[in-house]
Amino acid sequence: GLHEIFNILWNATDNDTLELRINSWGGFVKEGQNFFNIIRNKFNGRTTTILDRAGYSMGALLFCCGDTRIVMEQADLMFHDYSGAAWGKGQEIESQVEHTKKHIRKFFKEVIIENNFLTQKEFEDMLIGKDFWMDVPEMCHRGIATHVMVNGNLVKANKYLKKLNKQAKNGKKKEK
Repeated sequence: GLHEIFNILWNATDNDTLELRINSWGGFVKEGQNFFNIIRNKFNGRTTTILDRAGYSMGALLFCCGDTRIVMEQADLMFHDYSGAAWGKGQEIESQVEHTKKHIRKFFKEVIIENNFLTQKEFEDMLIGKDFWMDVPEMCHRGIATHVMVNGNLVKANKYLKKLNKQAKNGKKKEK
């Protein structure tokens, strides 16, 4: 079913925009790379991704591909290294694993590191098994989210963080 969608997207005009609404526990990296290629080569500068609730694994990477990245207040996101399998004769398995590791991690690096969504150290930790879970304030702080939907209003991420800081300060004053 995705091949038909990909073909339709490749045939879009230069005036078309792309909006991806994401609520995903993950998916196949190869299909995510197809979306990435379409976004970068056909909809560059004209893609909005919306994180409704969950953006885990490939869902997180797809969310990060948007030019405008909107999160709902209850959304969360998670980066981690890929999962996979290989089969065949011994040398075929080794060759497949090495190629996949190199190819997929280059893609991860392009989406995550080149956009400064994780530090190099965090990225290296991710590659050895650490998961990075993020709530809305952290996504805003890291620049992953560009906007937050609050009660039907689109708020820029930096204004959302200022609002949260102000609320936290007011809460501390009331405690005293």
